[in-house]
Amino acid sequence: MLLVADPDSTLVDNLTHELESEGIDVTGVFDGAQALLQAGALRPDAVLISASLPIIGPVDFVRAVRLARAVPVLLGVGEGFAEQAMEALAAGATACVARPYRVPELLPLVHAAFRRQGIQRTVLTIGDVALDVTAYQVKVGGRVVHLPLREFELLHYLMRNADRTVTREQIMRHVWHSSDAMSTNTIAVHVKRLRARLGDEDDKLIQTVRGVGYRLVTP
Repeated sequence: MLLVADPDSTLVDNLTHELESEGIDVTGVFDGAQALLQAGALRPDAVLISASLPIIGPVDFVRAVRLARAVPVLLGVGEGFAEQAMEALAAGATACVARPYRVPELLPLVHAAFRRQGIQRTVLTIGDVALDVTAYQVKVGGRVVHLPLREFELLHYLMRNADRTVTREQIMRHVWHSSDAMSTNTIAVHVKRLRARLGDEDDKLIQTVRGVGYRLVTP
């Protein structure tokens, strides 16, 4: 997972959309205090911060993160922030990238940061469906199928528990990361959308276990 910290909320939203379409899970925040909090809570695989980060600046952020763990920190540098970039690199930032960001330039740095963390690619395959955990990519019959993050996590959970019935409560806990009561219809809607994207028109892959939950069945 990549943590993105930038004061420009529109930039964060656009970058999140583009990176998620490339199979990268992104969490966005807008200042250094939030970034430091989420870096500890989420333990991301890499962090991308702007050199113009407010409240807690990039240099102090890098120093604080380095005290806790060796997560790669990429620094987005725009015009007029060369001094901050040099100080952040001296403090332990991994690399700099031009801001505003261009995804083709950013992606190699992100993937290199992930490799530094020793993230290994894991692919789950059931029938025609292949789910690449690291790339956040799903293929059906060799064709890439783009899934929103929640549906990807739902499919991942069902595939990890193939041929076993999982209850709605288990889905809420492991996919929505919540133990609070949730509308049965909310899960049903996500399952319906996931079936449609996978071409599971007859519900042969993802079966409903009435009154209990769902089961993903291997061919």
